[in-house]
Amino acid sequence: MTESIIRLKRGEGRSFKAGGPWIYDNEISEILGDPADGDVVAIEDYNGYPLGVGFLNRASTIAVRVLSRKAGTVIDEAFLKGRVRAAWQYRKDTVDTSSCRIIFGEADFLPGLVVDKFADVLVVESLALGIDRLKPTILRLLVDILEEDGVFIRGIYERSDAKVRLKEGMERVKGFLTEAFDPVVEIVENGVRYLVDVAEGQKTGFFLDQKYNRLAIQPLARGGKVLDCFTHTGAFALNAAKGGAKEVLGVDASQLGVDQATRNAELNGMSDRVRFECHDVFELLPELEKRGEQFDLVILDPPAFTKSRASVKKAVTGYREINLRGIRLVKNGGYLATCSCSHFMTPELFTKTIGEAARDAKRRLRQVEYRTQSPDHPVLWGADQSLYLKFYIFQVVDDQ
Repeated sequence: MTESIIRLKRGEGRSFKAGGPWIYDNEISEILGDPADGDVVAIEDYNGYPLGVGFLNRASTIAVRVLSRKAGTVIDEAFLKGRVRAAWQYRKDTVDTSSCRIIFGEADFLPGLVVDKFADVLVVESLALGIDRLKPTILRLLVDILEEDGVFIRGIYERSDAKVRLKEGMERVKGFLTEAFDPVVEIVENGVRYLVDVAEGQKTGFFLDQKYNRLAIQPLARGGKVLDCFTHTGAFALNAAKGGAKEVLGVDASQLGVDQATRNAELNGMSDRVRFECHDVFELLPELEKRGEQFDLVILDPPAFTKSRASVKKAVTGYREINLRGIRLVKNGGYLATCSCSHFMTPELFTKTIGEAARDAKRRLRQVEYRTQSPDHPVLWGADQSLYLKFYIFQVVDDQ
């Protein structure tokens, strides 16, 4: 049992008590004992009632990241093994595990830690001081648990280079955690092959959270002309081709992304139907409209336009603009796939913004389906930040 205690102010900790995974610095009345930042502390209510245990970090506005809501829980190897085993079992139950997110931080009750599996390589992202100290033990346990299932890992790469580490008082780091290996890894998802650069790609190298959303657009692309905006390494575009599209254009502002997407098209023998070009999407969409271009399927998969509440208003303008332009480029009876990966762009606000774009475009939307992130990125109720991806598919029709 931990000796140090953090005690909440009277009336504080409402989010935590409702299921949230964090306690903020302004919610704490006192710290009893002499814990170092990164240590495990007991959590008590203002009156001494035990509420669980978590990591302390005075350097962060998120002062405590909750590990367990059971008072007196000992955070030892047995505890960590149970958490890791449960995370892996959940993935086996819910997704194709050839490439998947095995650990999703707070949603897997291992706050601040992300582990992605790309074929036989693991990529780890550690974003909190306390979990960073336990990272070597967790990774050792994970490799052992995978091997018990006949899944062998040839290497681990760390991508703890996100700016958010600075808010935790930590340096940004990246590099091999095992003997060096070729960081360009080939994976297969939905029958499509990709080369994933775990060292230099965005985030951990590839966006696994859209796996089943990409699969969902395959039948809508059959025989059609497709525009994939913010294509990154070409995943939606290649799924469209896999679904039978006759012509696909993927665009991205990054030439590096375009080059990677082009290589992925070649890898799949799709270069005759899929091409990638480097453009600013905000500039290209009005140009395509002026040229009278029309598509059977338009896909909008932008990066997060907002990473804070302060910039939500500006983000709404961006989402409205691309959806307005995208809707206008869809043929009557064609389809629009549109998404937002920003937690701060709430489902309600995103829905409202798309509706405004459709009214401005003077088109009607018929909803095909609404989706979120792949199940290997589980949404933990009470932990609002675990729900971030919103994905709509619409049929776009003229006024009837």
